[in-house]
Amino acid sequence: MNFFKNRQIRKSAIHVLRQAYHLRCMREDLMKQADLKMLSDAEAEVRTALDARNWSAVEKSGDKLYACLTKLSPTYSHQGLRENIEIIVVAVAVAMAFRSYLVQPFKIPTGSMEPTLYGIHSFAISEPTIMDRIPLKLVKWFVTGDWYTEIKAMNSGRFNPGFYADPDDPTVVCFYIGDVRHRVPRDAYARLRFRPGEYVNKGDILYSAVVSAGDHVFVDKISWNFRRPRRGDVIVFSTDNINIPGVTESTHYIKRLVGLPGETISIDPPYLVADGRPVMTPASIARVVNRHVPGYPSGYQLVESIGMDSGILKTTNDFIKLGDRQYLAFGDNTGNSKDGRYWGAVPQSNLVGSAVMVYWPFWKRFGRID
Repeated sequence: MNFFKNRQIRKSAIHVLRQAYHLRCMREDLMKQADLKMLSDAEAEVRTALDARNWSAVEKSGDKLYACLTKLSPTYSHQGLRENIEIIVVAVAVAMAFRSYLVQPFKIPTGSMEPTLYGIHSFAISEPTIMDRIPLKLVKWFVTGDWYTEIKAMNSGRFNPGFYADPDDPTVVCFYIGDVRHRVPRDAYARLRFRPGEYVNKGDILYSAVVSAGDHVFVDKISWNFRRPRRGDVIVFSTDNINIPGVTESTHYIKRLVGLPGETISIDPPYLVADGRPVMTPASIARVVNRHVPGYPSGYQLVESIGMDSGILKTTNDFIKLGDRQYLAFGDNTGNSKDGRYWGAVPQSNLVGSAVMVYWPFWKRFGRID
């Protein structure tokens, strides 16, 4: 039993000596000579006792050195708060470094990559189910990202005809009931329960729906340091220097990489054509081309075929020639995607990384992205 007790006394004495060494390194030039001598004498006393293996003396001299350290160490007010702030600062710094150089989270905002990835969307329902009521509503949102919501009339009056886009949020439209402005998601306006001209009472439900948060993905920022981007990768890139109407500046888009440096890309619906040959690999490209695969009914479409008059790939004779450090990206849902068919190539310097997995919601598309 004495062996273990003596061993613990020795470890404690060595630990206190290390603390003394640390204090000396940090504050030796600031300490008074008398204090420095007191510290040195206390250290020497511990070392002498250790050399003599006199454990009772080691214990006493260790306690004396610890008291000396307590006296000479600077004290700070609100030490607990300071320590917590330091922990938070370090944690934030590590998280920012991880985000900047390794893996970065992104949220899918639109439906341009459906059905591979889903953006924020909603579907109208007439009545909430039991899963749309608290507390099960919270569980449903955590697992599926779906949240039941209602928009009610804020006053009584007639539903004025006409609506307009909210200048602060292009995903929202505004309209008036009486003289009070109301706001709803753009895709909800056509599904309102009241029509222009009808009388609406305050508190009437104008719209009820389940809003899906959209897929949240992790983007790998490491792999492209060791390999080049590949056709079929789902990529995230910045929109810097893409100056066409409908493209939000200084943000990020997510699309599928379809064209590589040096290639000439065109579309012969439903095929993607590279250097004059239809592309059928990898499987992620083939399933878009093969319109019999569930969820991919359109294949690759020309701008002209979806009623748009601006763009580069309008007809089968149009093409995009990519430079040495340029890539081309399309959405899987080319019937509803603002992509490289309109603006052309994405410079390599704009690429952020490849989307590798859906980390939330924990539902149908959770896991690896193909």
